[in-house]
Amino acid sequence: MMPNCSWGAEPVISTPFFSVGLDSAEQPGATTVGLQIFLLMTVLSLAPAILIMVTSFTRIVIVLSLLRRALGTMQMPPNQVMIGLALFLTFFIMAPVWHKIDQSALQPYLDKKIGNQQALQNAAEPLKEFMFKQTRKKDLALFVDIAKLERPKNITDIPITVLIPSFIISEVKTAFQIGLLLYVPFLIIDMVVASVLLSMGMMMLPPIMVSLPFKLMLFVLADGWYLLVGSLVKGFV
Repeated sequence: MMPNCSWGAEPVISTPFFSVGLDSAEQPGATTVGLQIFLLMTVLSLAPAILIMVTSFTRIVIVLSLLRRALGTMQMPPNQVMIGLALFLTFFIMAPVWHKIDQSALQPYLDKKIGNQQALQNAAEPLKEFMFKQTRKKDLALFVDIAKLERPKNITDIPITVLIPSFIISEVKTAFQIGLLLYVPFLIIDMVVASVLLSMGMMMLPPIMVSLPFKLMLFVLADGWYLLVGSLVKGFV
């Protein structure tokens, strides 16, 4: 007997079935590994925010943005160049901090000499030391008072949840102070050019078109990038 074949019938395709649930694990270690992977993915998703907020990136990128506005060059240098320069300067400034974290927390943890909790504490100490040096006492006292904490005796008594916002507002204030100093000479050039054009009756000519070459010439002759980048980097040393 020949098998009954249906040449016109469509093939049956079996699709896989996925399910997500909470079941009791036979091995407790499997649950611990799953939680560690979940926490690791959470930290990786927050890594850009951590890089921006607890490093020198905030001050650098604000100063570079204010410089571009003061020069009046619109989108030059482009945003990609500004962010890239800020990132690499951040890596350069934070390199000693990362080295301390690697030596005191990461390598001992990979060698299984310390646990998770101790590794996090060791990693937080160099970062707290860096932020504490750049934080104003006034800003730190503000958040200590808001949190209703006792006056800390040393850096170890300051919770990192209090130190981080204090560091951020200190960085923003410092960046705006540097930006103000950058704005003044370029603002004077704009005022002089606008006054000359008005006295000559050239009211239809935008002053920015005339003042831009003079501002660029001043910035280049003063070796502005050397002075600005050197001041930013030395401000964290």
